[in-house]
Order: sequence, then structure tokens, then C-alpha cells
Amino acid sequence: MGKAAVAKAFGDIRAALAVLNAEADGAGEAFSEADPLAGLADGCLDILAGARQVEAGFAGLKAKTAVKYADTASAVAPLDVPVVAQEMAVAAEIGCVLALGPRAAGSFLATSHALTSGLPRTLAALFAGDLSWQHAVVMADEAATLDPAGAAALEAHFLDPDAPDPARGCPVGEMPAHRFRAKARIWRERHHAGSIEKRHAKGLADRRVEYRPDQDGMAWLSAYLPADQALAGWNRLTAIARGLQGPDEPRTMPQLRADKFAAAILSSGTTHGSGTCSTAAPAGAGPGGSGATAGAGQDYPSSPVRAQVLVTVPVFSLLGLTDEPAVLDGFGPIPPSMARALVADGAGSFYRVLVDPRDGAPLEIGRKSYRVTGAMRAWLRMRDGKCPFPGCSNTSLDNHADHILAWHHGGSTGISNLGQPCPKHHRLRHTTGWKPTPATKNEPPGWISPTGRHYTSEHQDWEPTHWPPGSLPGARSLLEEALLQHLAS
Repeated sequence: MGKAAVAKAFGDIRAALAVLNAEADGAGEAFSEADPLAGLADGCLDILAGARQVEAGFAGLKAKTAVKYADTASAVAPLDVPVVAQEMAVAAEIGCVLALGPRAAGSFLATSHALTSGLPRTLAALFAGDLSWQHAVVMADEAATLDPAGAAALEAHFLDPDAPDPARGCPVGEMPAHRFRAKARIWRERHHAGSIEKRHAKGLADRRVEYRPDQDGMAWLSAYLPADQALAGWNRLTAIARGLQGPDEPRTMPQLRADKFAAAILSSGTTHGSGTCSTAAPAGAGPGGSGATAGAGQDYPSSPVRAQVLVTVPVFSLLGLTDEPAVLDGFGPIPPSMARALVADGAGSFYRVLVDPRDGAPLEIGRKSYRVTGAMRAWLRMRDGKCPFPGCSNTSLDNHADHILAWHHGGSTGISNLGQPCPKHHRLRHTTGWKPTPATKNEPPGWISPTGRHYTSEHQDWEPTHWPPGSLPGARSLLEEALLQHLAS
């Protein structure tokens, strides 16, 4: 069949596209005779869902075909052509066919090779329409520095429901790729065969500031820093910008952050009236708002702002008996040495995170009054990690503690009846037909759209605490029991 079969297949695809276009235009058969307009709206969502799956299948086809072309082209190339030159020639040909630049073509081919040679579950999920190409790129990127066993375990965690410890909550393909990158990065940091302390030391040696010109008289200035310092700086800017907001302040939060950042690096010491602060970032300043307020006409001392910290440190890692990473809220896994420094240096307010040592999940906490305490808000941050609305990445302390079943309808003020939507999605809940589903002490609420479709929120991937080598099972069970009694008291 050969080329004739290929031409016929693409002809059939184009004919199918014409049918789908007619349906999307409302020119095809009615989706609902009883309510044509509502039926068309629902039918459009069906078309979008089907298109996403077909696009994923085509992405898998492109990856497989590109690698096959590279292999066959190399096999028939003259023997005197250098390997590097042949690889450049192949990438150039693929780039011309797909209208990609040299760098994009090389990146596409590298990802395609990774999928076809070492990530079979990801490639299969692409063909099945369960993942997008962007998700596959994330998987290839995160697996690039893992050994074959680590890459297979990464795939299994997210794509094999029968894995010993599979990912929970929203399936990978149903969350945006940037959210999958965050989850895959956390898993990789926890399970990388190399010591996180050694990898962090290497990254620390690469710290730098970069400058990149942009359009319209603008430019980018960014810094590659240790996670605790970068997050502390971000939280400090946020706290100062939040304090400057008011009815007479026309600037947005992003504009205020940018202005305060520029003022901080272009001046030093204490500035009066402008909200300028020093860029010094304490190791103990983790995620969350500042303990101080900022406003026009105030002095901003050059001493470090002590920010609220929520850091989960496994007990044996804190004692130096294991190398298990800790978790910094708003970032993810950090080296245990950084976590020990955070605990030792302290912050303006420090929350001790209480978790179940058997699975690492936070324990339930409740209250009989309507008011949500600071400790409960910290628990919500632990449980949800971010705004639970699908695809949202907001981890700010500005997220709202929201009763899922309203207080005046009999809802309690306990973790199982609370969510922490960001202000935007809190408004969405109360002004449109989007509604949260029930939560549990370890699982955030999902969401039901106005069309009745259910979307599962992301869940934290809690894991049992690592025990020191040589610890006896009997001692472990006794310590677990003692910890649980202490947490319950």
C-alpha cells in the first residue's frame, strides 16, 4: 500500500475534520432536539475533549515517525559522513518538514528518542490520548538525569494505577502540563539515586544573575538562587506590595513587586516613604506573608523580614540519621541541611507540622466555632498545597479558607469541610455554577462545572517516613505508636 495508504488515511482524517467543523458551527445534526443551544454547548465540549485525545495520538505518531526517519536516514547515509554532521542533517530535515527552527527541531528529536527508547508507558499514553505532548516533554525532562530504573519508577508512579505507590487524585493527563511538572519534580527529588545534598551543592555553585533584553524598552533580570532564599525574597516582595495596596494606589500587585524589587537592588539601607527594603533574605524566611506590614510613609529596616514558615521535616532527617528530603511549602523537596537550618534559625512564626508517620499525611483538626484558626490554615496548606481548583498554582497566603458546606447550612469548621480557593476561584464558586465536591482530611475538594462535569483536584503525594538503616521492626512499631499518641494528645 505504501504512499497510497498514507494519502488515503490523511484524506479520511480531513473528511472527518470537515464533519467536526460543521458540527462546531451548528450546521450538522442537532446535539439536542429539546434544547438545541444547550446541546450545542455540550457538544462543543465533547469535540474539544476528542480533539485533545487525537492531538495526543498525532504527537505520539510524530515522535515515533521522526525517530524511525532518523534511524533509516542514518542507515543509508554514506559511511564517510561524520556522526555529528549526520545528526545535524536529520534534525534539519525534520525541522524543515515540521517548520521548526534548528533548536526546536533538535529538542523535538531528543524528546522523541527519549520516549521511544526509554519511556514506553509515556509513549503508549500519548497514543491512547491520555497525555499531551507537553506532558510527555515534562516526563522526558524529569527522567533525563535518572537511571533506567529511576525513569521506569517515575513513569510507573504517574501512569500505572497498579504501582506500589501510584499518584493519587487528578490523573496526569487531566491537569495542565505545568502542574504535572511540579509534581514530577517533587517525585524526582525524593527518589533520585544521587544525594540531594550533593546535587544541591552543585546547583549552589551555579548560582548567578542573568540579564536578557526584551521588546519595548524592557528587559528581564532574574536570579538563580537556593530555594529558601528565592522564596523568601518573593514573599518579602509580596508582603510589602500587599501592604502598599489601597484605594489610592493604582498599581497592581505585579507592578508593585517590580517597583519594590528595582528599588531594593538600586539602593541600600533604610528608605523612608517609598516602601524600599533590603534584598537580604534570611534562610528562615519560607513561604507565606511577612510578619510586618508595609505602607506608604513607613520606614523599612534593612534587617531581615521574618516570614511565616511551613516546612515538613521527617524526624530522622531532622536528627541527621537519614538523608530524606524535607518539604518547603510553595516549593517542594529541599535538602535536609537546609531544613535543619530553617528549624534552627527559626522565623517570626514557625508551624510544627503534625503528620501521620505511617503515610506522611497530615492529621485531622477541627473546631466547633466558625472562625478558622491560623493552625487550621496551615493544615489546609499542608493538605492542598495550593488552590484546589483544577490547573491553579496559587499557593499564596491570600487563599481563602472556605466552608464547602456553608456554616449556616450546618457545615462544620473542620479540615474535611474546608477548602482554600484563591480569591479568583472563590469568587467563581459564589458567582457561577462551579461547585466544590466533598473533601476529606487528606484530600482536597474536587469541582463540578456548570455543565455537570466532574474534575478531580490534585492530591499531595504523601509518603511514609524513611527509617534509619538497621532499625528493628519492633522498635519502629513502638516509636510509631508513641508518635501517634503524641499527635493525638
